[in-house]
Amino acid sequence: MEVFTGDVWFDVVAAGQEPSRMRVNVVRFAPGARTAWHCHAVGQTLHVTEGIGLVQSRGGQVVVMRPGDTVHTPRASGTGTGPPPTVS
Repeated sequence: MEVFTGDVWFDVVAAGQEPSRMRVNVVRFAPGARTAWHCHAVGQTLHVTEGIGLVQSRGGQVVVMRPGDTVHTPRASGTGTGPPPTVS
């Protein structure tokens, strides 16, 4: 399964050693790029530093994220996007 659609740059900032699951990554998306639906067993916290992002838990509302926003997705919930809605 492809995780990303479009141009995406992924840099690992820090990773914990076993048994830690901690990872800190910087992910940059070109306009129109997105992730496939996927799950994080213990959830995921996203922090936006620039641009506008969209996140959605399966069956939930699309949340628009802007610089400075921090969004947590619940454990074991799927996240991803379909075709992006219009964001103003």
